[in-house]
Amino acid sequence: MCSHNHNQAYPELNYGSGAKWIKSLTQNRLSTFLGGHFEGVNLSSVLYTHRADGANFVDLQVWSAPGLTKPSFREAMKQEFKPAKKGDSFGPSWTNHWWKVTLKIPSYWQQYERVQFEFDPDCEAMIFSTDGVPLQGITGGYGGDRRVEHIIPPQAVRDGHYAVVIESSCNGMFGVPWNGDTIAPPDMNRYFSLASADLVVPNQDAWHLMWDFGTLREIADTLPGNTVLQNKALVTANKIMNAFKSGDPENVNRMRGIAEDVFGKGWQAKGDKIYNEGPKSAQVVGISYCHIDTAWLWPYSVTQQKTARSWSTQIDLMERYPEHRFACSQAQQFKWLEEQYPPLFERIKKKVASGQFHLIGGSWVENDGNMPSGEALVRQFLYGQRYFESRFGKRCDTAWLPDSFGLTAAYPQLIREAGMKYFFTQKLSWNNINRFPHSTFNWVGIDGSQVLCHMTPVDTYTAQATVGDVNKGVTNHKNLESSATALLVFGNGDGGGGALAKMLENLRRIRAASNEYRELPSVSMGSSVEEFFEDIEKESKEGTTLPVWKGELYLEFHRGTYTSHGSIKKGNRKSEILLRDVERVATLTTLLKPKGHSYVYPKQDIDECWEKVLLNQFHDVLPGSAIGMVYDDAEKLYAEVREACTGLLEDAFNVLFPQSSPLMSSSKSETMVAFNPTSFERHDVVKVPLSGNAARLKAQVVQASADGKYGYALMHSRGNEVVAQPTGLFANCVPASVYTNGADHFVLRNGKVQLTISEGKIRSLIDVKLGRELIPKGRSGGLVIFEDRPNYWDAWDVEIHHLETSTPLSFSQVRVVAAGPLRAAVQTKVKYGKSTIDITISLDAITATVKSGSRSFFNFDAVVDWHERHKFLKFELPLDINSNYATYESQFGFVQRPTHKNTTLDAAQFEVCGHKFADLSEYGYGVAFLSESKYGFACEGNVLRISLLRAATAPDAEQDQGRHEFSWAVMPHVGSFLESDVPMAGFIYNSPLHVRTVPGQSESRLSPTLPFWLEGAPNVILETVKRGEDDFEAKSSDTTVILRMYEAFGGHGSVKLRLGRHLAVKRVYLTNILEDTKGELGLVRTADGSSTLKLEFRGFEVKTVKLVVGTKESDIAPTIDTHSRSDSWVTVDEEL
Repeated sequence: MCSHNHNQAYPELNYGSGAKWIKSLTQNRLSTFLGGHFEGVNLSSVLYTHRADGANFVDLQVWSAPGLTKPSFREAMKQEFKPAKKGDSFGPSWTNHWWKVTLKIPSYWQQYERVQFEFDPDCEAMIFSTDGVPLQGITGGYGGDRRVEHIIPPQAVRDGHYAVVIESSCNGMFGVPWNGDTIAPPDMNRYFSLASADLVVPNQDAWHLMWDFGTLREIADTLPGNTVLQNKALVTANKIMNAFKSGDPENVNRMRGIAEDVFGKGWQAKGDKIYNEGPKSAQVVGISYCHIDTAWLWPYSVTQQKTARSWSTQIDLMERYPEHRFACSQAQQFKWLEEQYPPLFERIKKKVASGQFHLIGGSWVENDGNMPSGEALVRQFLYGQRYFESRFGKRCDTAWLPDSFGLTAAYPQLIREAGMKYFFTQKLSWNNINRFPHSTFNWVGIDGSQVLCHMTPVDTYTAQATVGDVNKGVTNHKNLESSATALLVFGNGDGGGGALAKMLENLRRIRAASNEYRELPSVSMGSSVEEFFEDIEKESKEGTTLPVWKGELYLEFHRGTYTSHGSIKKGNRKSEILLRDVERVATLTTLLKPKGHSYVYPKQDIDECWEKVLLNQFHDVLPGSAIGMVYDDAEKLYAEVREACTGLLEDAFNVLFPQSSPLMSSSKSETMVAFNPTSFERHDVVKVPLSGNAARLKAQVVQASADGKYGYALMHSRGNEVVAQPTGLFANCVPASVYTNGADHFVLRNGKVQLTISEGKIRSLIDVKLGRELIPKGRSGGLVIFEDRPNYWDAWDVEIHHLETSTPLSFSQVRVVAAGPLRAAVQTKVKYGKSTIDITISLDAITATVKSGSRSFFNFDAVVDWHERHKFLKFELPLDINSNYATYESQFGFVQRPTHKNTTLDAAQFEVCGHKFADLSEYGYGVAFLSESKYGFACEGNVLRISLLRAATAPDAEQDQGRHEFSWAVMPHVGSFLESDVPMAGFIYNSPLHVRTVPGQSESRLSPTLPFWLEGAPNVILETVKRGEDDFEAKSSDTTVILRMYEAFGGHGSVKLRLGRHLAVKRVYLTNILEDTKGELGLVRTADGSSTLKLEFRGFEVKTVKLVVGTKESDIAPTIDTHSRSDSWVTVDEEL
């Protein structure tokens, strides 16, 4: 007999319908549990236990600052406040309003876990303590970045009263776009209403349930439907909805218990210790970050407020979430905070010391990565790292440019030279043609230097810390075979804000779920960016198992930024050159000044100018993608730099060239001299006024104008000379002439080159010496207009389809304005739409450089009255040259890019960035365009183009409208690019002589020789001459000179650095770009008392040499510390 014991629990009969669900309907149901149509009966109905407003609980007093002023806390507190209430309206845009808030808290509220003050001005605001300490930021409105709650300290709740001061600013997180489109120009007359000023008691259990439910829903929406966790999360969320009973407080706690089916029993009580459980090595590492565009849809002064709001909020969160680590870049923003919010700065210093507030980036701002010069990139790191070290006792270890619109291949070398070896970015995730193939890789620059680079697979620097973000860190990772971790950079950004409490709560729940289930990647908190990179470095065996990307990180997007806002591009280039000249002249003056002279190297003035230029290189300012208010500010900064540098040069020249005056002054001096700001031997043609007192200079000009008002002088200087002096036509000159048939045919010619303008077009370009025609038969060149209507990002983008819409323009009203022999020139006029373009095309009797075989260039000086919209003006020449690549100058070298469209990678580079030249060459010959202020270029097949002007209308409705003056040149050359003098010509073209006049015969008494110069390889260029940074520290006893050189052609080079006998050099060191010593270099003394130093360069290598030339003299003033007072152009009490 069978004696099995049958389980009686399983029923024998079943008449029910079963538990089969319709999964999609259940999943869709989750969206109804919070807010929406059912907010009166769903979870939203129990989020607050009490809410009180009105004069019995909240007393509001307000003072509105006049105009666009931005008074400090102390200044605001001196003003007369008036009563205010909820619903009052404040404005217009960009104005600031101060509130005194006094709260009366009911005594019975002491029983509750938390009491808050909810302040929603529908705009941005900052809460201060009554003694002026910034406590936290406020983001009004109902967007995802909403943050309107301020937690009242428990002691104040017990006391029954509390007071704060609030500054509200009439702008949203993304400015005040006039039509709601983020990138639209600002509405300058927006008003904001005070939507909330309430005392509230939040139901903390309900809020935690809301966060529980949110994470469950994200899991259900993110993970594949066939995973256990996805189904478990959906079932659990559905159970919570079924169990919810509005009006039953204990019901909320029961539902939280249901959520533990996914998060684990008792997970909440573990707090930040939840990260100590589960996998030891997390796949995703979380770091909080707050990207604050230093200017974009708001001006610089608003950024100063955004910085204080955002960073104070992060400090507040650190007190409640011990795992919270906040990474922060941009020394400029720290300096503003130090100057304008000293109490907050002191709080930040403590958090830096405790390891919760992390310094990253090492640069002055998060700058554009394409257009700043090599030396400007050096200064971004030099000023940034020195600031961080001086204020916090540490430098940054990780370079950080998450939002820059492409990155030069010079960066790896400069990052390493700045004491860093890690680099974070992600902007290439925006590519609109090709997907970048790597997430974690070795990025190798043009010189062979490498940095360990992570391009987060989360594809954003403003992640919301969702399940989807964490999951994407693995599912979108492109290098899991060699590195399995990803950096989750989370927090509201661009307009600031940073992490919210809900993000930190969500990450805790995600970690809890991943501790219980393996379908969700584990996320860790509490470590630094450096620790993330150190782990990768170790696991990849110092990078040997990682893929390599060589060359630039070209962004296939935002290509119009090389051209937008032409005046800003010009301001940048001219300021960089001016500062280079000031430093060179001032350094030489301290070395060559008469003994006992009181001249002092103007270190503080130079620093202030550099900081302004570096600020304007921010990645939404220099690219031309900000609102018009930003460019009003930027132009002001450039004007200040120009004025300051002009004065500094004048001070130094008065010492170097006693009794001298600027050429254009009313001086009665008779002799011209000039300072050569380069280390090249050179010839220059200088336009000289001959009217009034200047008539004395007539004997020194080679050619006078027909009306006698001006003339042209020929200046010559040798490479190791300070002074250039006038000379007559010499044997190597090639007299220039112009021929015309009197109608529409003009020929500019010298013994080297010839250019023909016929019927309004450039029809011929000939190398006279070789008899070679450079324009293909039947083709012509000149100005071209393209329709410029990108798909969305107006000021940012030019799309490939613009190339299908060209309209060639014709030169008209051509007339001869100079007939030679030193300069021949014609003036032309082009009319298009509402615009007028006047161009003077000239040819000189000298060659581009003194290199044997050099050719002359044709110069194009343009004066444009521009009034177009959505048009793109370019200059192009078709060339009888066949090459698969064109060459463009970049920082400390060049980059070659395809002229064809073989692949989508090639086709994507239809508009590219270059600096002082672009070149198309084949074996034996080439043609270059030289540029003094333009950065956009293209080479389509054999057609070389330079981009001149755009006309976008967003976010600046008046971008580029009005007058422009700029120049470019067409330079034929014998030999391929690598055999040419193009880099030297571009350098000289951007470095005009500083011409002065002195009393007769005085030039013979001027110091003629540089104290240092290079001999040997012509491919090594001396870029920078400056005083050493440490000279101006109180502890320093030395006078040092910094020389920065680079190899320009991509090959090895050996040079001798010659040091003049009158320069008493004690020691010579090789340093990095921060001027830290790498090692001492050996000097060889020569028979004539001078010294030499041999330097070996690899291709594109940058070397920095420090000369110790003697004991610091008493007349070299130390830098003045101005920590307590802003010497920047924007102060807290000035208008925008």
